[in-house]
Amino acid sequence: MPIRRRSLAAASLVAGAAVPVSAGAQQAQRRASSAAAPTSATPATFAQVTKPADGVIMPEGYIRAMAQFAYAWAWPMVNQSSRRALITQAPRIGLNGGIVPVAPRGYIAMLVDYIKPEETFVTCPNQDVVYGNGYFSLDEQPVVIQVPDFADRFWVYALYDGRSDQFGQLGKPYGTRRGFYLIAGPRWQGRVPQGITGVVRSPTELANAIPRIFLNDTDEDRRAIRPVINQVMVYPLTEFTGRMKTMDYAALPSFPVPPSNGEETRWVDPERFFEQLPAILDAIAPQPGEEAIYANVRQLLNAGKADPAVARLLTESAVAAEREIVASFFQWRHNGVPAGNNWNRSKNNAQFGVDYFNRLGTAKSNMFDNRPNETQYFYTDLDGDGTQLHGAGSYAITFPAGQTPPVRGFWSMTLYNDKHLFHANPLNRFSLGTKNTNLVRNQDGSLTLYAGKDNPGQGREANWIPAPDENFSLYIRAYWGQQSVLDGTWQPPKVEKR
Repeated sequence: MPIRRRSLAAASLVAGAAVPVSAGAQQAQRRASSAAAPTSATPATFAQVTKPADGVIMPEGYIRAMAQFAYAWAWPMVNQSSRRALITQAPRIGLNGGIVPVAPRGYIAMLVDYIKPEETFVTCPNQDVVYGNGYFSLDEQPVVIQVPDFADRFWVYALYDGRSDQFGQLGKPYGTRRGFYLIAGPRWQGRVPQGITGVVRSPTELANAIPRIFLNDTDEDRRAIRPVINQVMVYPLTEFTGRMKTMDYAALPSFPVPPSNGEETRWVDPERFFEQLPAILDAIAPQPGEEAIYANVRQLLNAGKADPAVARLLTESAVAAEREIVASFFQWRHNGVPAGNNWNRSKNNAQFGVDYFNRLGTAKSNMFDNRPNETQYFYTDLDGDGTQLHGAGSYAITFPAGQTPPVRGFWSMTLYNDKHLFHANPLNRFSLGTKNTNLVRNQDGSLTLYAGKDNPGQGREANWIPAPDENFSLYIRAYWGQQSVLDGTWQPPKVEKR
């Protein structure tokens, strides 16, 4: 019976014998072995990582979970985009409703006094500074921002990107000198003209500026600040001449706006959120480490685009997330970290990076913080016993002698209603602090401030902030704080119910 031929090597293996193999055959075997072996190299970049697959059929629970995460994560970016869209509708530099500074893209408008108490553009405004406001599209062209001579006055130009993080360092804490500063986007490659003092790069094409310039609560200082304020200007690079421009901000026109409902303008509409998000993701590049989030959110958006049923689930999830997640951040205990005595203090403010918890909390409750070395914030809804503050009560906040917030700039305590806005009152008073020259100290040098709807009594009115007959909160600002403010060793005093 014939036997099927086999290679000598194969027969030898069957027999268990060792058979010599030629050098050429050995090389061929190594090549074959190498080609068949699976690769195990760890990806070095995100581009080498496997991406989410489109076309999958997602379970409803997965869609809702991912949609709610995407809503909480991207809420501040949609918020910023919506603000720019509205503010830059201004036909020229002016005031919306005679209150909020607005301007076309590439320009800024300034107030000349504290912002009016009817303001609803942003929660938690303050009446320690003169504000400005302007939005830019830096892909179109850079802008120039003027810095006049502020002398000894505290000032800072807070510049925000599309995520609500600050960028650049312009202000008294940085020793910024008088001059012209170019604000450019991430892709601008143009020539810097002669006469520009410095260049500041925004990480995103969307940027806005909110100057804050300290003002004492006196008629004398209101007169003194006016010529300086009039030199705080922003304009496109094409309008730069090398000479300081001025504008009489006291003569700005007022633009009509719809009446307010007493709450902050609604900047994020959950029913339109997922329609707006794709353009925002296209405009704002991922931060380091965010590529995976972008990829998975885009997969979700693609699924919604392909299937109306998924799109409906995305909208339902956004509405639920607004109610069940975002709304909770209006409670101060969900902002920052505990600071002692039932207060919380800001954490990572305006330099959030991937701290999405505090980024969302700030965007919801008090948008446009300064970064920590510029301002530290302390806030509470509760008295020293942990009970909600209410105007029917009368409260005393006593700073022991020498223990008001230790700052190189200024400090204040502001009272907000349950919408985190000012409460209109006959004294037209909403905060107390460094700006007030008539505060009355106790005999031992301590300082007691009072909060409540009723006058605390003779000799105490100068230290009183009137409250509404409803829930309210207290908010301490420490501008350019000293180390004990920055590291948390300074604590706000208890809010004592009288």
